[in-house]
Amino acid sequence: MTTQPEHGQELIPQPERTPDAVRVALAHIAPHRLGEMERHKEQALTAAIADGKIGHLQHWLTYWHAQVEIERRPDLSARYQRALAAVHGTDSKDDPAFRFGMTELTAVETEAEQAVSA
Repeated sequence: MTTQPEHGQELIPQPERTPDAVRVALAHIAPHRLGEMERHKEQALTAAIADGKIGHLQHWLTYWHAQVEIERRPDLSARYQRALAAVHGTDSKDDPAFRFGMTELTAVETEAEQAVSA
């Protein structure tokens, strides 16, 4: 018997932490973001080559694994979209809605990063 995740229905299972698995998962749930992922990978690779540190590539994988987590979970995706709308619906960084939106975006990203790190 399988148990339902406590955060609700998931669109796809959580992928393994490999570039290929994350890319395949993103292609299923948010194919419009594949170009963004590829551009970000090229930037990370260029930075890693320039300073000889693999951390750029590790950060890239963590970031995209978390982005897949947000996209595959309707609960996180809905919170993320509401927060983005709040941020983009303001004219000033002093607006309480802007602050709320930024705080919520950070909270969603943190939750997603923790979910893929567990």
